[in-house]
Amino acid sequence: MSSNADIYHEMIVDYSRNPVNFGKIEDHDVTFHDANPLCGDSIDIDMKIDDDKVTDIKFHGHGCAICMACSSVLTEITKGKSLEDVRNIEKNDVLSELGLEHLQAVRIKCALLSLKVLKSALYTYIGKHLENSEDVDKLKEEAANLY
Repeated sequence: MSSNADIYHEMIVDYSRNPVNFGKIEDHDVTFHDANPLCGDSIDIDMKIDDDKVTDIKFHGHGCAICMACSSVLTEITKGKSLEDVRNIEKNDVLSELGLEHLQAVRIKCALLSLKVLKSALYTYIGKHLENSEDVDKLKEEAANLY
């Protein structure tokens, strides 16, 4: 194993044992849940949003080491960002932080479950605050094309 691979492996193990932003936000503005029935990963994300900015984000649930590590990294990336910046987070933004750009297809759902949950929560929040039905339709189309 190369030195970089060792570092990434250690990061994944550390994040899975000591997840960052793990817990619940009781007075959240939006929450969303999803699960991967193939492997048993189950994640909820709670967000507090003020002035179109994610002021707090936490996740809870259970999952494999890759799922927990990616959930931790994603919450770190998201906290403090504008809703538009969060909307533009892509899978490689998360995967590259942990050296998982070439992850096997069977594990990609584990790695991206939290991103799916985050985007679903975000679209739920934005959808509730849109007044124009054309904007809601565009948002639904964007959400449908995520994966």
